[in-house]
Amino acid sequence: MMRSWTCLAATAIFCLLSATSVEAQQWGSLKGRLVYDGTPPKAIPINVTKDVEFCGKFGLVDEELTVNPENAGLANVVIWIYVKTGDAPPAAHPLFEEAKGARIKIDNKMCRFEPHVVTLRAGQSLEIHNSDAVGHNTKIDTFVNPPINYTVPSGQKIEQKYEQAERLPAAVSCSIHPWMKSWLVVQDHPYVAVTDKDGNFELKNVPAGTWTFQFWQERSGFVDQVTVDGQATEWKRGRVDLEIKAGELDLGTIKVAPENFTD
Repeated sequence: MMRSWTCLAATAIFCLLSATSVEAQQWGSLKGRLVYDGTPPKAIPINVTKDVEFCGKFGLVDEELTVNPENAGLANVVIWIYVKTGDAPPAAHPLFEEAKGARIKIDNKMCRFEPHVVTLRAGQSLEIHNSDAVGHNTKIDTFVNPPINYTVPSGQKIEQKYEQAERLPAAVSCSIHPWMKSWLVVQDHPYVAVTDKDGNFELKNVPAGTWTFQFWQERSGFVDQVTVDGQATEWKRGRVDLEIKAGELDLGTIKVAPENFTD
């Protein structure tokens, strides 16, 4: 009986300490807006060569470099907390635990992938849909997880689980329609964001502390030539160390030099 009470007491103390630890942890957010620092390049129309009657009616354009012509917002830039090999990932806020087992969707829709950049946490499953009236092929060239190359018939879906984090975004393509490209980002923490059509991003509920944030875009690779607060600077390999405190850290407008996108 004494042993049982001792175990119960120890369990209660552990739970109390765990709850106190969660409450004591402070959380903040990081936000900003990335813009193209120059005249926005015009979207390049896709030369549709397969399933022309269907795919040719959507006005497809190359999405490798997507800049909003109205405000120079730079879309589809990926931002994540960079973790060195062997280091533990940042602690995830309890709010993220509910979504840990969620299935993430990517769709073959209107002869393109939607979304153009899909993010998921290691351990989550990716549902690959085909909403089009034509068949598609989805090839994902992961580095750590097994790569896949599946045909997805019209109206069907397949599921693939990703158990391990990927160091870099993995290319997604369709062998049937060669212009179709997108990216899959798999991290072992939930702190990943993708800029919207206006260049905005936000990482919420980041544990307080100093973290290395990495910025990546498919045409440039790492985003390293930027202007912040009027000061031109270089983020080596797209990385910048920032201190997160309780509340909000707003980087404001980050101007991305056109040199990032040239060979």
